[in-house]
Amino acid sequence: MSNETTVTLQGWVGGDVTVRQAGDAQVASFRVGATPRRFSRKAGDWVDGETQWYTVNAWRALGDNVAASVRRGDPVVVHGRLNVSTWISSAGVEVTSFEVEATFVGHDLGRGRSAFTKTPRPVSASAEAHSDAPEGSPVGTSAGEVPAGEAVAATAAA
Repeated sequence: MSNETTVTLQGWVGGDVTVRQAGDAQVASFRVGATPRRFSRKAGDWVDGETQWYTVNAWRALGDNVAASVRRGDPVVVHGRLNVSTWISSAGVEVTSFEVEATFVGHDLGRGRSAFTKTPRPVSASAEAHSDAPEGSPVGTSAGEVPAGEAVAATAAA
């Protein structure tokens, strides 16, 4: 068990996704604004709180998928590790920023619809060796072979 703070936040993408190279990894970054709503007994109605802004960083394959899927104005749900940084700006003002290193990012389907497209997995050397397997055969098997784990079901059916 680690002592890292994990958060799940819901909000709206506040700008374009930017992609940069960090060493040998690609990272996609974007800002999410989350505005809390509370019921005010005094006003007898729901009121908006102050919008909180988070920078979200998505690394490697997640970053590739975020860059291809997320746009400014999209409602999103983000889960990841929270990092808080405080520093003094050039104007002498103390600034606090919140960054989330994303574990997962998705559209908030309570606010609209989304179409999912599965990312193709890279073909491994062993899968290429078995590329002559008939269509529909599990990767790593050829016609007539029973994949491991299916032997019991195949034997019972015979």
